[in-house]
Amino acid sequence: MLESLPRKVDFDQRGTSWCRFLAASISEMNAPTLKAHALADIDPIERARQLRPMIEAAAPAIEQSRSLPQELRAALHGAGLFRLLLPRKFNGEEVEPATFVAAVEEIAKSDASTAWCVAQGSGCSMAAAYLEPDVAREVFGSADAVLAWGPVGPNARATAVEGGYRVTGTWLYASGSRHSEWLGGHSPLVEAKGEHCLGPDGKPAERTVLFRKRDAVVEDVWQVMGLKGTGSDTYTVTDMFIPARYSFTRESADDRRENGPLYRFTTYQIYGASFAGVALGIARATLDAIIQVASTKIPMLASKPLRENAVVQSQVAMAEAKWQSSRAFLMQTLEQMWLTASRGESFSMQQRAALRLAAVHAIHQSKEVVGTAYHLAGGSAIFESQAFERRLRDIHAVTQQVQSQFSNFEVAGQVLLGLPSASKLI
Repeated sequence: MLESLPRKVDFDQRGTSWCRFLAASISEMNAPTLKAHALADIDPIERARQLRPMIEAAAPAIEQSRSLPQELRAALHGAGLFRLLLPRKFNGEEVEPATFVAAVEEIAKSDASTAWCVAQGSGCSMAAAYLEPDVAREVFGSADAVLAWGPVGPNARATAVEGGYRVTGTWLYASGSRHSEWLGGHSPLVEAKGEHCLGPDGKPAERTVLFRKRDAVVEDVWQVMGLKGTGSDTYTVTDMFIPARYSFTRESADDRRENGPLYRFTTYQIYGASFAGVALGIARATLDAIIQVASTKIPMLASKPLRENAVVQSQVAMAEAKWQSSRAFLMQTLEQMWLTASRGESFSMQQRAALRLAAVHAIHQSKEVVGTAYHLAGGSAIFESQAFERRLRDIHAVTQQVQSQFSNFEVAGQVLLGLPSASKLI
């Protein structure tokens, strides 16, 4: 017979009380009173860790509804986890990227979709560093503020008109859009006749425009195999007028209004690192699960627990080494870049390539770790009542997005080999 795995952990008294406090506190907060210093006594990673029992318990509902439950969203907001990359002047925390990635990783140990939504929404919140202050407060001022967007749409375009832009486009993969009030659209700039406008560097110019979700047509397309709870829907606007003040150019030094070291990182870099954090969290939880299972499970036709098997012993050891080394590479790279940014210096090409390499490497090493643990768990792993199969689906969904593609290795390799790749590194 297949042996059942341990039941999901119940809330302990401390975790239950803390999670209920967070869920309740959001209703008492408003923009003026929501202050980052109110949470400063609790490390962001510890805040994420304290929410793990609540997230774990919500995982089945997250899968079924393909969105985050309201109570969980309230707790995430109460813990300030959507405001870690927001400028301090807008009641954000501007945490070091390595700290942010570790917090995302902690959440992903319980549910990858929740971690992905925090990573995506936090990356979007970096837009506040580029917006006029009153617009940033309008978008991010509420205690439960979330901005969502997807990559540049195939038909997206913005045409400059008096006072702003006329925008038409469809954007995909808007993770977290189901609990956001605002959406963004990355839009190539075009002339009235449709020709692409070029920027000072000779490349096609782009503008990111912000608008309320109620003004867009949102299509529920998120019937997928993994990361189901991200609700990454598709949205469309047609010939919408966007005032210029509700737009900015990503990573533009001319548009950037914040001088803190965090905003020397691009959103693409933050996304790559934080999605690696999601992968590392999935892998850590899956590896921990097989270590626990191996102590008690006796496989069919065997007489001893899994941990007595020499193959299992070597496979677990190699998986541990893959996880530890890939995580260390990512964190070391982020910390070194933080020191560079804190000195007010620009990142070198080698540093940018290293971050690209560290992030994609961590994702693929995490996939291998999950695959190993899933296989070692045997038939028990295929049951929906266990987290092995969900984590296997989630890690494979993570590897399908752009920051995980093998072309990232190619770009990093070109830099290592001294080839001209500056135009490809974002």
